Amino acid sequence: MRSPALCISKVSDRHPSIRPAFHLLAWSLALFCFVWPYVGHGQASPNHLLIYSIDVEGGQSTLLVSPAGKSLLVDTGWPGANGRDVSRIQAAMADASISKLDYVLITHFHVDHVGGVPNLVQKVKVGEFLDHGVNREDSDITRHDYAAYIKAIGNTPRRVVHPGDTIDFPGLTAIVLTADGEHISAVPGVEPQPNPYCASEPHWDLDSSENPRSAGILVRYGKFRFLDLGDLTKAKEIPLVCPDNLIGNVDLYLVNHHGMNLSNSRAFVDAIHPRVAIMNNGAHKAGSPEAWQTVHESKGLEDLYMLHTAEGSDAAHNSAENLIANIKGGSDGAYFKVEASADGSFSITNSRTGQTIMYPAK
Repeated sequence: MRSPALCISKVSDRHPSIRPAFHLLAWSLALFCFVWPYVGHGQASPNHLLIYSIDVEGGQSTLLVSPAGKSLLVDTGWPGANGRDVSRIQAAMADASISKLDYVLITHFHVDHVGGVPNLVQKVKVGEFLDHGVNREDSDITRHDYAAYIKAIGNTPRRVVHPGDTIDFPGLTAIVLTADGEHISAVPGVEPQPNPYCASEPHWDLDSSENPRSAGILVRYGKFRFLDLGDLTKAKEIPLVCPDNLIGNVDLYLVNHHGMNLSNSRAFVDAIHPRVAIMNNGAHKAGSPEAWQTVHESKGLEDLYMLHTAEGSDAAHNSAENLIANIKGGSDGAYFKVEASADGSFSITNSRTGQTIMYPAK
């Protein structure tokens, strides 16, 4: 991406004598080179869907803001840490020029997804909480986190979502694909197609944790499609794409389960054919070489972004530094900002570097 300084230098280097007289003109030319539909900072755009992948240190928190300014936060990160995660959520909200959340969707009741709710409700007004129902995991920590969630939301409206339900977003569609271990039988507007990758996919056993209960959504804004399935594991990924692919292709894929190898089966990833993927891993959590390789090798994938350098992995299974928000040895808290247009084009900005990469409509 070209910078204003680069554009100015191209004008002034050719004609150094005009620099003083035409300084303002040069800056106008620079801005013409620099400003494009994906660059707005701190503004909810009437022409863009905004998506923020927020650094909550290996948990999940993803903020969506519709062109009309309506908001959905998917998960809230961890508790404690002096309110670190809610502060990072608020920073993304400030960038999008919103002060409240219309919806908060809790994909499942693990602490790295639901644990931040008590801190969040102390700082941010929430219109409605959405989740898959009751905790299904037989563990003390998850029972504790579910109880803390129920206590924290108090009298705030709460809705249990089921496959096929929609979330009200004027100008776009957000449909629930999975919830409480069930999945949608058909996605409106998507014609199921046979998946040739199913034949070679191994059988995966279902685990008894909250992960396969994750509430997952497909968001469509015109031709742009974003998929977030929380921590859905392989045994529940496969029914979405085998024997027929019910989802179709997606433009942006939030990599399941932070890039753990318990998720991201090859038949699933190859079927949805993501154009770009974001892995919300931590420095020392997930980002497994196996999952990274599966996503990276997916046919047609243009870029694989990572919230952190996966420090337990090797260089061959980490993305290039410009595609990583928080690099080893650097400070934490950087996020990715996606700005999507209805024609299917979108851009991703790395808040650490300020670099924006554009993905034109296809």
